[in-house]
Amino acid sequence: MPMKHSKTDYRGGEAVTLTTKALELTVTTSVGPRVVSLRSLKGEAGNLFLKFPDTEERYHGYYLRGGHRLWHSPEHIVRTYQPDDQPLAVKPLAKGVALVQPTEEKTGLQKGMKIELLGERTVKVTHALTNEGLWTVETAAWALTMLRGGGYGVLPLLPKGNHADGDLLPSYAIVPWTYTDLAAPVWQLHRDYYGIDVAKATAAHKLGITNYPGWSAYWVDGTTFVKYVPVEAGATYPDMGCAFETFTNGEMIEFETLGPLTKLAPGESLFHTEHWTILDGMEKPDTDENFAALSKAVARWIKTLK
Repeated sequence: MPMKHSKTDYRGGEAVTLTTKALELTVTTSVGPRVVSLRSLKGEAGNLFLKFPDTEERYHGYYLRGGHRLWHSPEHIVRTYQPDDQPLAVKPLAKGVALVQPTEEKTGLQKGMKIELLGERTVKVTHALTNEGLWTVETAAWALTMLRGGGYGVLPLLPKGNHADGDLLPSYAIVPWTYTDLAAPVWQLHRDYYGIDVAKATAAHKLGITNYPGWSAYWVDGTTFVKYVPVEAGATYPDMGCAFETFTNGEMIEFETLGPLTKLAPGESLFHTEHWTILDGMEKPDTDENFAALSKAVARWIKTLK
């Protein structure tokens, strides 16, 4: 699979752009690691990721920047918002690039991210957390993708069971944050999925789920972004067991996957792998029929990963 690897600029710092015939993405090397841009080369949507302006102010001392980043969960006002403003160790790969940041002084944790292009439309993102500190830390990988507003998100639900066949126990739980209003029009409940109409959010909302088919999707201007991480059966996840979380405030939407809580001893690492793809030409998945078509397309793509 031909792939182009070229240097570029992002907010005055160095970055690398990876390109196939179907997509283009940009990752920072002077700060981060961050994936700051993802676009289809065959659609009209442009950059699917949110981009903060160069004049962005720090949030709890941290530049959000936009795009995709790695945090460690559970969220904490000090530990979570450690700045990632220093140059990275960069290793070019045959199919992408590997990035490692300096160890965070206040946490002893070091973040790494390996981005690989598999075929024309599949991106594999391997996140790593390494404990460079002196004591064991219990944490989980937390991979967050900020997508620009104006689109429609879907969170698929597990297949329905049948009470008459003896399905007597629950298979997942929905976890709303304290400020989330499930009666707001941003949430559209269907039999097989939750729809998220970003433009209808007039305040902040966040929702998590403990078990789901492992993929989520966001449609904007005719291009659909999909991210996939299978849920580990029997594992303990953060935030009351959430394997996936989504946040929106009307201006953007964030798709967040989490790994299991892990007791990470000094010198140990944990890994969390996402796969992404982009689909062009899908209809907005705000009806059961359009969601079913998207679900079939995603199922075909997931089969190519095995």
